[in-house]
Amino acid sequence: MVSKKRTHKLEKLARVYDEEILPVWSQRFGRMLLRDLELPERCQILDLACATGYPAVEIIRRMGAGSRFIAIDASSALLDVARRKVEEMGVRGVFFRSENPGPRLPFADDVYDLVVCNLDLADMPDRAAALADYARVAVPGGEVRCTLPLEGTFQEFHDIYREVLIKHDKVQTLARLDEHIAGTYPAAAECEEWLKAAGLTGGRVEVQRFTMLFRSSREFFFAPVIEFGPLSAWKEIAGAGQEMQDIFWYIKEAIDAYFEGRAFAVTVVAGCLAGRKPGAMDDDETYETERPDLAPAPGESSTAPSMASVGPRDTLSGLAPPPAVPPQPPRRDTEEDVGLDVLVRGKPRPGHLEE
Repeated sequence: MVSKKRTHKLEKLARVYDEEILPVWSQRFGRMLLRDLELPERCQILDLACATGYPAVEIIRRMGAGSRFIAIDASSALLDVARRKVEEMGVRGVFFRSENPGPRLPFADDVYDLVVCNLDLADMPDRAAALADYARVAVPGGEVRCTLPLEGTFQEFHDIYREVLIKHDKVQTLARLDEHIAGTYPAAAECEEWLKAAGLTGGRVEVQRFTMLFRSSREFFFAPVIEFGPLSAWKEIAGAGQEMQDIFWYIKEAIDAYFEGRAFAVTVVAGCLAGRKPGAMDDDETYETERPDLAPAPGESSTAPSMASVGPRDTLSGLAPPPAVPPQPPRRDTEEDVGLDVLVRGKPRPGHLEE
């Protein structure tokens, strides 16, 4: 599978992620994923879309001797940050690969004792199918844990967005917004159905709410958690050119009017899905795979020992040749993203806008 091209935007994301996005977003979801997590003494773990290494680093600290940790992410810029953290820890048996974690994983069946995915499931075109694929690569008795934002996330912003569109008779745009919300933020009950469809037993969906605070609409739109998160989709919903700019001027003014003198509080509903693949794997059992090694791809580094020094179970990477998949629509993280006029400091309100 193809990894993301290293654009200026992705390089910037790698620089700001740990300070601006991790504490207010990813870490809150990741803590749910880590809660009550128990690892077999000797195990293989797969981390999908590991970003800059959280919660990967925390899981690696808990691994027993002889365990193996494979982390993939579509962004090599983010992987570089994660790789440096692990190198500083001085641990062995950790491998990084620049891979797109969907729509079908390039791994063989029945390999990993634990499969984790912090937040990337939400970006999959078919999340139920993606979760089933995560279960496919887990060993019988292995666990799958994923996090994603649920129904009610960004509700305060969505309500203002919807009110602006209704006020200005943007019927088609309103339909796009409602479709986006319904398709992006599932209910917990829907996630439970995904777990059942994936054949995961003991499936559960833990739900937790938290709030993000912003001093103004400008700070909200400028925050990296928004800029590198849902903002591109919100802009795409609004349309293009001046129409998009006008809608965001109205949204900006509505936020500042409603929350004048107060912080703009935005709700996030975090969900953690967890379940086990039926069956149990014998300690002495091994699985045949098409690639009996964990050697890094050309140009990639690994903190693992030579494959000549490990036993049969250690040499199981589960890496199979990538399956043929249909081309996917481009992700909304290209450098063609059009800026918002409302973010230009000192820019006056366009004169053609209605009062």
